Amino acid sequence: MRPTTAFTALALIAACSFTAPARAADNAWPQKPVTVIVASAAGGSADVLTRVVLTHLAKETNANFVVDNRPGAAGNIGMAQVKRAAPDGYTLGYGNINTLAINPALFNKLPYDVHHDFVPVGRMFSIYNLLVVRADSPVKSVGELLALAKKSPGKLSYAAAGTGSSGHMGGELLKKMAGIDVLFIPYNGDPASLTDLAGGRLDYTITNASVAWPLVKSGKLRALAITSRERIALYPDVPTLHESGLKGYENVSWGGLVFPKGTPQPIVDKVGTALEKVLKSDSLRQDLSNANAVAATGNRNDFIRFIASEQKKWADLVETAKIPKQN
Repeated sequence: MRPTTAFTALALIAACSFTAPARAADNAWPQKPVTVIVASAAGGSADVLTRVVLTHLAKETNANFVVDNRPGAAGNIGMAQVKRAAPDGYTLGYGNINTLAINPALFNKLPYDVHHDFVPVGRMFSIYNLLVVRADSPVKSVGELLALAKKSPGKLSYAAAGTGSSGHMGGELLKKMAGIDVLFIPYNGDPASLTDLAGGRLDYTITNASVAWPLVKSGKLRALAITSRERIALYPDVPTLHESGLKGYENVSWGGLVFPKGTPQPIVDKVGTALEKVLKSDSLRQDLSNANAVAATGNRNDFIRFIASEQKKWADLVETAKIPKQN
C-alpha cells in the first residue's frame, strides 16, 4: 500500500458527497442529486475507490453523487435495492466481480437478475490479489508451494475472506489449474486470516493486495505472486502466477457502475461517456494508484462483454470445482 497519508487523504474524500462546480447543464439531467448504492460497508476498498471515481465523474457531468452504503449478503442486498429503484437516472449501483459475475453461479436464488434488471454503464477499476505466505515460510516461490502441495495432498490449507470471495475463487482456480488438493478455510474478512497466516496456522492466503501489501512491506508476510496476467507498476518485483507456470491464470477483483433497467438511454450514454473520459485522465489514474487500484479501460460495450466473460469463467469454475451453492 502507498504511505498512510495517501490512504488517509482518500478516506477523507470518502466522507464527503461529490458536487461538481455549478455550470449550465447541457440537458435536463441532472436536476437533483444522484444516489449511488454501494453494496459494501463504508470505508472498505470498494467504497473508497468508488468515491474517488465519483469525485472526478461529478466534475465531468455536473452531477452531485451521494453514496448510500447497503452491505450484506455478499452484496445481494444492495443490488436488490438498485433493482427496485426508479429508472429515472437518479440511482446508480456499484456492481463488482461478486454481484455481477460470481453470485449468479454461486447462489441458488438471487433477488435480482444481472441481465434483466441492470444496464451496465462502465467498469471503473481493477484490484489485484496477492498469493502470500508467512515471512519465515520455507516456501520461496509458487513452484515450491505447488511441489509441497503435490507431495502432501490434503495437508496444506489456504484462506480467503469468505466463500465466493475473489480470494476464494482465485484459490479454487489455482487448485484446478495446478492439480493440487488443499483445504480451503473461509474467514470473516481478511484481517483475521492474515493474522492466522502470520502466526503459522495457515499455509497461504490469496487476498486483496491493498490489505496484504503493508504486511509484506513490514516483513510479516512474503508475496509469492500477484494474480494479474502481467506484472503491474504497483508491485513491479512480484511475479504473476501466469509467469510462474500457471499459463493463463488471472484473478482480478473489479468494480463498475450500473443503472436500473429502464433508465433513459441518453442518461446512460452521458454517464458512460463521461466515465470513459475521466478514467483516461492522469489525475484519476494516479488517485486510484495511490489506493492500490488500476483504472479500467474500455467503453460501455466493453463492460457488457466483460461481465459476460467473467460470468462464464466463474460459473465454469463453480461447476468443475464443485463449490457448494449458497442459499
